[in-house]
Amino acid sequence: MVDATAPGCDRVTVYHCDAWVARMTDRRDVEVVRANAELLSRAARTTPTVGGARMRYVPVPIPRGKWHMEIARRNDDALRAALGGAPIDAPVVHAHVGLPGGWAAVRNARPDARVYVTEHATFLDSVLDTEEAREAYDEVITRSAGFYAVGEAVRGPLLEAFPHHKDKIEFIANPVDFGDGPTRTVTRLSRWIYVGGLIQRKGVELLLEAFATCRADDPTLTLTMVGAGELLGRLTERAAELGVADAVTFTGALPPDEALRLMGEHDLLVHPSRMETFGVTVVEALAAGMPVLVTRCGGPEETLAGIEEAAGELIDVTDDPATIVTGYRRLRDRFPHGTDVARARTELAARYSYPAVAREHHRIWFPESQSTTSQAERLAGQK
Repeated sequence: MVDATAPGCDRVTVYHCDAWVARMTDRRDVEVVRANAELLSRAARTTPTVGGARMRYVPVPIPRGKWHMEIARRNDDALRAALGGAPIDAPVVHAHVGLPGGWAAVRNARPDARVYVTEHATFLDSVLDTEEAREAYDEVITRSAGFYAVGEAVRGPLLEAFPHHKDKIEFIANPVDFGDGPTRTVTRLSRWIYVGGLIQRKGVELLLEAFATCRADDPTLTLTMVGAGELLGRLTERAAELGVADAVTFTGALPPDEALRLMGEHDLLVHPSRMETFGVTVVEALAAGMPVLVTRCGGPEETLAGIEEAAGELIDVTDDPATIVTGYRRLRDRFPHGTDVARARTELAARYSYPAVAREHHRIWFPESQSTTSQAERLAGQK
């Protein structure tokens, strides 16, 4: 988002509050928090980051086992220490998620600043698990100038929790880098790729079972799984049991640029997640010129609305790997003539590319400049 929006702003400073989680006794916790606050008050250094912005790194010590409200409080305290008690010196502040980002933002912004918040968390039920957290989240929405969800999978639970804010919680998209466009055309669906966490919610065990079934029909198929998570050991063992270990590559966690590069070397993204609020990886795959096989898990059916068949194949969320197998075979049988990845990519770029999302953010952040532009355009039209 910074890479997308910063070029259209005079100055952007990112305060990156990073959780440092460790096991600590209560006494050690007090000592660490005090030392961190003292160091933050002396360390005012910023470094260049993407889009011409500057970044201030703010470590936030958090004892293991703390929940969202306590984490939000600690983000607020650490940011205040980094600022030396002064407010954030900006007329516009945009925060990442309601807790902890939004809480730290509204409590450290200037009185005259406009604070905006984007929420995309898939775990809002646990974020709002206490009355104190719900009250704090409610305050964030109330005090923000604009509050945005990246999809209905986020907005729906928020409206259920805070129905009195139904007119304030709106939609805004995640930005996706479409670059200069793909330089290749996928002709076969042989090289599968998955990008994401190796966790239960992502459906990765079902993916591996489905891949083994499909490879029994076509021994040329390969699968690359990009990501880390608690299921890595189990997936590695299961690949050997299924006899596909030589066809499955586990890369571990990779930097975003490397993951995107790998997408450009594969033929099909398979993403059988149980729940997504947006599904950035799905859009990134199409930006790389690759069709997708993805579940209707919340975000993807919204992001791919109107271009489902052009983009690939959408399947239901089930506990049966046969659903993935059937979806793959349907897609394989109509590929490439039954898809139009180029058209899907063009339409998605109009919705989610850096320029498209940046324009929407700038319209929201700087309404005065938008009205000035509109007035200039009207005057130019009169001439």
